[in-house]
Amino acid sequence: MTAADWRGQAGSGRLGTDAVTGHIDDFGIWVDDLSGLWESWKAETPAPHVLAGHSMGGHLVLRALAERRVDPSAALLTAPMLGMAGPPLPLRVQHWVAKLMTKVGAPTRPAWKWSEKPGEMPASRQALLTHDDARYGDELWWREKRPELVMGPGSWGWVERAYASRRVLDASGAMEAVKVPVLLVSTSNDKLVSHDAVVRAAERLPHGELLAFGKEARHEILREVDPVRDRAMAAIADFLDRAAPPQSA
Repeated sequence: MTAADWRGQAGSGRLGTDAVTGHIDDFGIWVDDLSGLWESWKAETPAPHVLAGHSMGGHLVLRALAERRVDPSAALLTAPMLGMAGPPLPLRVQHWVAKLMTKVGAPTRPAWKWSEKPGEMPASRQALLTHDDARYGDELWWREKRPELVMGPGSWGWVERAYASRRVLDASGAMEAVKVPVLLVSTSNDKLVSHDAVVRAAERLPHGELLAFGKEARHEILREVDPVRDRAMAAIADFLDRAAPPQSA
C-alpha cells in the first residue's frame, strides 16, 4: 500500500501567500499529479490495483476516473467532496459568487476564518470531524510535533476551482462513463461536504455502491469511534473481496 498527499498540502509547503492557507490554480494540476503517480506505482506493484481518496481526495479520484486518467480494479471514496455543505443554492450561483470573490481581492487569501488566534485550532473543529477524542488527539499530537503539516482554510481561488471541478463531474455523462466499481462511504451528519451529492453520485455511477451513516458519524469516518469505524472497515473489506479479489499465484 502507498499513500500520498496533494501538492501544496502536508509537508510540501503551501501554494498561497501564507504558511497555512490551501490554494491551487486548478484542480486539473492535482489530477495530472495523480495520473503520474498512478502510472509509476501501478508499474511497480502487483495487481489488483485499488485507488482510495478521502474528502477532496475522493473528489479528485472520481474526476480522474471520469477522465480515464487512472484505471484501478476498484475505487473507494470516503466522505468525498462532491458538493459542499451549506445553503442549497444552485451550483452556477455558488460558482459565480466564488468567481466574484477572486476578483475583489487576492485569490490566494483565506476564504473563511480559521481561528480567533492565529495558529490555534478552532475550538469547535472536532465537532466537525469525529466523536473519538483519542483519534482527534492523535492529530493534534502530530500537529505539535510536525508544524509543517498544519493546514488552515482554503483560499478563494481554491473555492472557485472546486466549484469549477464539481461542474466537470456534474456534466451529463461524466459519472455515467465510469465503469470501475466504486464504494462511497458517507454520513448524513457531515457538516463539511454534501451527503446528498454523494447519494446522487452513487446513483449515477454504473457500479456505484453506498454505505451511509447517520448522526453516529462525522466527516472523518475512518477516524470515528470503533463501532462506526469497524462497520466501515467491514464494508470496505467485503467490497474489495468482491470487486478486487487477490490474484492467485
